Amino acid sequence: MSNFHQFTAESISGKPVDLSAFRGKKILVVNVASQCGLTPQYKQLQELYETYNDKNFTIIGFPANDFAAQEPGTEAEIAQFCEVNFGVTFPLMKKISVVGEGKHPIYRWLTAKTENGVEDAEVSWNFQKFLIDEDGNYAGMVGPVENPICERIVNWIEGK
Repeated sequence: MSNFHQFTAESISGKPVDLSAFRGKKILVVNVASQCGLTPQYKQLQELYETYNDKNFTIIGFPANDFAAQEPGTEAEIAQFCEVNFGVTFPLMKKISVVGEGKHPIYRWLTAKTENGVEDAEVSWNFQKFLIDEDGNYAGMVGPVENPICERIVNWIEGK
């Protein structure tokens, strides 16, 4: 079993990101898409980020075009869309695949009990949310349609 902090990803601007840089923070990992019925969740994600970012919490968004081709844009187009439409300031990564044969290693870890040690949680749609504790351990999953500011996520962030 590995740990979330052992992975690296590529930022939406193309820079390598060592996820161990987030050690000590709770992390909400979300696969995002710009042309989805759930895209307005960007607003709630940004609100959550603004509320808790200074309280050892962050959000990491992974654009993915796996569901109904709802994230067809380039990284530059995605970044601009998020900034212009939702004022997104939380970290966004390079577009990846979150399902199937080409699934990114981070998502292989997030979705398989044999990897994360907790549960199998295949991604069913855009905006599925994964909870990672301060030590990089898998702490659970919240489904795509659940509002990011739901009681379960807020209570987890606040340690209730």
